[in-house]
Amino acid sequence: MMALTQTPPKAIQTTPETENLPAYNAREIVGKGTQARLVLDGQTYFLRITRAGKLILTK
Repeated sequence: MMALTQTPPKAIQTTPETENLPAYNAREIVGKGTQARLVLDGQTYFLRITRAGKLILTK
């Protein structure tokens, strides 16, 4: 079995336009799993964290 290791997130450079935007931890959103449902104006979207630690948002 292959062991997966997590790397710390890279520092994000903020600009004055993005500095005050809300920030959310995707791992907290998905809880113990790797997927979460997000609803916008009655439409459901799925947020998934891949094995490589990338985010995918699908409808």
